[in-house]
Amino acid sequence: MTKLTFCHLLSFCYSAAFAPVAQKGSARTSLAAWQDENVVGITAPMGFFDPMGLSQDKDDETMNYYREAELKHGRVAMAACLGWYFDAGGVHPAFNSQLSSDPLEAAKQLPLVGWLQFVLGCGAIEWLALQIKTRPGYQPGDLLGASYWVDDSDAGWLDYQNKEINNGRLAMCAIMGMITQDFYFGDYGDQIFKPLVQ
Repeated sequence: MTKLTFCHLLSFCYSAAFAPVAQKGSARTSLAAWQDENVVGITAPMGFFDPMGLSQDKDDETMNYYREAELKHGRVAMAACLGWYFDAGGVHPAFNSQLSSDPLEAAKQLPLVGWLQFVLGCGAIEWLALQIKTRPGYQPGDLLGASYWVDDSDAGWLDYQNKEINNGRLAMCAIMGMITQDFYFGDYGDQIFKPLVQ
């Protein structure tokens, strides 16, 4: 498998939209209920995108888990893309700016105390998210409680949620492409895919 094909495969896997937000109702639903064009996550040009059939015969609980995972991965990927370009641009707010501008190199140079802070910070966020999920009426990915104020029947809110999901899907593809490009070609900064355009 070539390097670019491997990159495309990773991007394809991360871009798969596993499921839209689940509707309240029976424990089992038909796949057609998840493919409604008015459901969050079903957007043009792909519509309902599940090429690997991961949503076949899944109940609401599993579909909610998929949506939660997609939102979480998308949000982390958006933060990773932003952090990647800050790091590649030479912005290092911690450790006296002595880490490499190559983000993969900087990850190797990060001292143990930095990794400990990272793991504890992520663990605290995960613990808080688990506590928030116990609230009645919790919607997948709604850690700030927006569903208590606005429901999915509002067109503006539906549009906002679709934008977040689509940006997250794009960021998942982007960060995998950036990591692959840096790992294989050593290019991590501006014009990251220059070998393809030369």
